Amino acid sequence: MRIVFMGTPDFSVPTLECLIKEHDVVAVVTQPDRPKGRGKAMQSSPVKMTALAHDIPVYQPAKVREESFVAVLKELDPDVIVVVAFGQILPESILSLPRWGCINVHASLLPRYRGAAPIQWAVIDGEKETGVTIMYMDKGLDTGDMIAKAVVAIEEKETGESLHDKLSVLGGPLLLKVLDDLENGIDTREKQDDSLSCYAGMLTKDMGRIDWNKDAASIERLVRGLNSWPSAFTYYKNKTLKIWSADVVPGLNEAIPGKVIAVDQDSFTVQTGQDALRIREVQLQGKKRMPVQAFLLGNSVEQGMVLISEEN
Repeated sequence: MRIVFMGTPDFSVPTLECLIKEHDVVAVVTQPDRPKGRGKAMQSSPVKMTALAHDIPVYQPAKVREESFVAVLKELDPDVIVVVAFGQILPESILSLPRWGCINVHASLLPRYRGAAPIQWAVIDGEKETGVTIMYMDKGLDTGDMIAKAVVAIEEKETGESLHDKLSVLGGPLLLKVLDDLENGIDTREKQDDSLSCYAGMLTKDMGRIDWNKDAASIERLVRGLNSWPSAFTYYKNKTLKIWSADVVPGLNEAIPGKVIAVDQDSFTVQTGQDALRIREVQLQGKKRMPVQAFLLGNSVEQGMVLISEEN
């Protein structure tokens, strides 16, 4: 089967590698190289690096809807276009081009969590399970007919990063089965129930700002969901303090939200709007991520101190 693959981040790579082993990936389309890091050196996407390692032609159009690029796709004559976290919306001129259409590997159990950040929002919202959905693409945002799903449990201490890694390897084998079925004339599809959908909006740095008035369970899920980016944070002595790991302590409700109510050798506990949060791992602005035990060796956290949501 002749396949054009569209994807950009590391999440897309395992699916691309599965396709390379079993099918003819005639081209890879990915986002243009971007400046990154302090030196602003141009950096290629993980998908581009994988394609080049396998001598697969790479295209990096600024806008895939440009007529010149659509003409390139027509010349490639793919049987199917596979899209995994590509980062651009495909126009009708591309959606209707391949014999078997455009197929997307989406990191949620659709119709739940349509949008850019379904992995993180599933953790933040306290879902018990999630997975990947293989679907046909249409003009809507993740609204196409579903073909197949694979389910995974969200563990008690699951983070956005750990769940990302689980789901990234789940889609490839499922997609191969879908493509085998298509080659054998089996076309299974199910329409989505729009009433069951919710939007998983793009992550921003400000999302990580901890509101201590919220309940401890919600804050703890935010900490895990935004691990490793953009991370949850508060302010300590007018510096950003990222919170990387925390536990809910039920039944403590005697202080104002944000107040440190206990300090131990390897943790400190902060009052929230409901229950409290025992902080286990932090990162002070300009410093490395570390256990609280190490943090307390060089920084003073005292009972009665108040952590705030806004910089003074």
